[in-house]
Amino acid sequence: MTETTETTNPGSGVDELVHAADSGARAPKGMAERVLFSLALGWSLFQLWYASPLPFVFGVFNLNFVEARSTHLTFALLLAFAAFPASAHSPRDRVPVIDWVLAILAASAAAYILVFQDALASRPGAPILTDIAIASVGMVLLLEATRRALGLPLAIVAIVFLGYGFAGPWMPAVIAHQGASLAKTMSHQWLSSEGVFGVALGVSTNFVFLFVLFGALLERAGAGAWFIRVSYAGLGHLRGGPAKAAVVSSGLTGLISGSSIANVVTTGTFTIPLMKRVGFPADKAGAVEVASSVNGQIMPPVMGAAAFLMVEYVGIPYIEVIKHAFLPAIISYAALLYIVHLEAVKTGLVGLPRHEGRLRGRDRVISNGLILSGVLAFSGAIYWGLAWTRGLLGDALPWVAGAILLGAYLGLLRLASRYPQPAADAPIGAQLPPLGETVKGGLYYLIPVVILVWCLMIERFSPSLSAFWATICLIGILLTQRPLQMLFATGRVSWGDTFSASVGDLVAGLVSGGRNMVGIAIATATAGIVVGAVTLTGLGLVMTEFVELISGGNLVLMLVFTAIISLILGMGLPTTANYIVVATLMAPVVVALAAQGGLMVPLIAVHLFVFYFGLMADVTPPVGLATFAASAISGADPIRTGIQAFFYSARTIALPFLFIFNTQILLIGIDGGWHLVLTVASAFIAMLVFAAATMGWFMTKSRLWETAVLFLVAFTLFRPGFFWDEVYPPYQARPAVELEKIAGSLPDDGFLRLLARGEKATGGIVSRSVVLPMGRKQSAKKRLQGAGLRINAGPDGVRVASVGFGSSAEKAGLQAGWLVRSVSVPVDRPSKEWMFILALLLLGGVVVLQRRRARLIKK
Repeated sequence: MTETTETTNPGSGVDELVHAADSGARAPKGMAERVLFSLALGWSLFQLWYASPLPFVFGVFNLNFVEARSTHLTFALLLAFAAFPASAHSPRDRVPVIDWVLAILAASAAAYILVFQDALASRPGAPILTDIAIASVGMVLLLEATRRALGLPLAIVAIVFLGYGFAGPWMPAVIAHQGASLAKTMSHQWLSSEGVFGVALGVSTNFVFLFVLFGALLERAGAGAWFIRVSYAGLGHLRGGPAKAAVVSSGLTGLISGSSIANVVTTGTFTIPLMKRVGFPADKAGAVEVASSVNGQIMPPVMGAAAFLMVEYVGIPYIEVIKHAFLPAIISYAALLYIVHLEAVKTGLVGLPRHEGRLRGRDRVISNGLILSGVLAFSGAIYWGLAWTRGLLGDALPWVAGAILLGAYLGLLRLASRYPQPAADAPIGAQLPPLGETVKGGLYYLIPVVILVWCLMIERFSPSLSAFWATICLIGILLTQRPLQMLFATGRVSWGDTFSASVGDLVAGLVSGGRNMVGIAIATATAGIVVGAVTLTGLGLVMTEFVELISGGNLVLMLVFTAIISLILGMGLPTTANYIVVATLMAPVVVALAAQGGLMVPLIAVHLFVFYFGLMADVTPPVGLATFAASAISGADPIRTGIQAFFYSARTIALPFLFIFNTQILLIGIDGGWHLVLTVASAFIAMLVFAAATMGWFMTKSRLWETAVLFLVAFTLFRPGFFWDEVYPPYQARPAVELEKIAGSLPDDGFLRLLARGEKATGGIVSRSVVLPMGRKQSAKKRLQGAGLRINAGPDGVRVASVGFGSSAEKAGLQAGWLVRSVSVPVDRPSKEWMFILALLLLGGVVVLQRRRARLIKK
């Protein structure tokens, strides 16, 4: 097979796999094709209208959240039954009549909430027979749509949780409950906002659709292909360059795509054949693409659907989720780049030849420096200029900013017209494209991304409104880039032909966005069944006792248990559904049991922990779809590719355990600029050292003890407090009689740490370290009451008089009658970051030894 053929024909079955996974395997003709097309287009237009300010401006079709969620699921169910065949033997070129019937029935059940919402609101908790029948039909058809669009595992999980709701009295004692009737279950799951139409579907309706649509339109405009070519032009000449370009291009594509499978196919079509060309084995080439594409889901600002779910579940702004997720994502990608470099060094691989006309040496440095400084200067001028004139311009500011963006777009488009880019599916030849020309040919693609980031981070708009304005800008680009580029390049333009083609691109992008959303919408609706079962049965409280029982209260064992659940579910569930199920069950449990052990774990840290392990859903053999897509392109065995990709993803597996115990990696608890620099630098070095340890290669092949030292260095840099606490204990025990005095002296939002002892409700005496948030500074009694704790000092010591229902004290495991043994106060001690010096000295010793050995090997 020739190189060109290998690049342009990456493997059989890839397109079918992607269509089946992301947008449905059917491609019917005739009337069915037009109906599918219209449904997907109508869904996208509806979501744009719902996210825009226009319903409020005109007072037309202004839907509340119940109506919007109902409409959203109605579209999703229609498309699910029409686009996804019932079995492998179902026709792909037409939609059977039975599927249209099922689609209409399912959509009617979803629309029932919209049409009869007033009647339903008048009888809350008292459904009539029609309500129960409609809800039951809707539930069954939703499970069938789930089986078609997402596979059997998620449907089975939902059925298990539904069955748990009915079979509570017959469950083992530790998870038993009183059970629920059919009427109560269907009312809770389908007719309220606690189940199917709950928070998860609301996130899909309000946030996720707009970001998926934004990514689909940006891809249709040509930004995805531009990202790939820029990565190759910049990195392809390095040792193992195509693999490094694959990592960077997948990270850039991850900015606009929440789908691992689409990311694999978009970038892998180019990257995998080129990796094989420079010497990467087929399984490793596919594994690099899988590892980098899956990690695209942790790359802000999009992060798939999970980031928006975290906003609702954790209760923090979207910009905070991005802030916490940023450093782990960056260092994870840096480590994967380093892993690729080490693979290339181990096997003696080289890069692709550079373009002959490139600048050399000092000229290249000067040119790159001028470009970078120009971009920074322009960005600073825009930011500070608009900030300075905000008060001056008032309501005219959006028009001024719009004029500046329009001028920038026209200028960058004129620049791009001088450097025409090849077609999106054109193969990369034996010689790399010139970097400067490649970058200049698509800089205008960054304008919608800049608008998105500006609206999110500067204007602090909601995610949906930010995505709406970025999408509107992108629609303008899609409609105008063809005719304007022709006008700038030739001085003339055929407006009819180019504008018609541009409208076609726009409509195709809108349809693609709608069809790509079917799986996510169905997944969030079905995951709502799990959430509804938890709230209906009180399973969340039961899980706390169950996990505490099997883990013995050990936080590490709890985390391992949570990780195993995520990995097992990940073998059959998509990332979003996996995250919802495990986060609903385990995140509150881990936080509560950690507090009982004296460790305050932020809720966002636990949710990110669950999310990171949920990512393995697309990697884990034997059912990781991203692995199968990469294997179809590379021609390698999918199991071997999946195992190799899982090995490359070791950093993604280790990182969550580290940021649970050192939340500074999530940029939590950073005291100032110097502390931030130290945290970022140490995290980068630690992750690179960890990557070297997993590869068994640093400066040269590592000996076993050197690998152990590298792991030790990485652990110390990631969690310096582990060893420092043994030398300088962080807290000092004070008598319990000082509890009120200490509680009153704590700063705003400080934490009270105490050791209590008493009898558990299930029997047995237990001692427990408890951490309670004290809120703002006020009297000690009010601060304790705010945490749900009342104490009573008597001759036998300080006892818990009462614990508030649902309070922090109750969640921490305190009970009335328990004896407070002591109170812990922070100790003034040297900074734990002094451990970095010891770690760097150890690292330096390994460097010296390996460099000396590497020189001897060369001789």
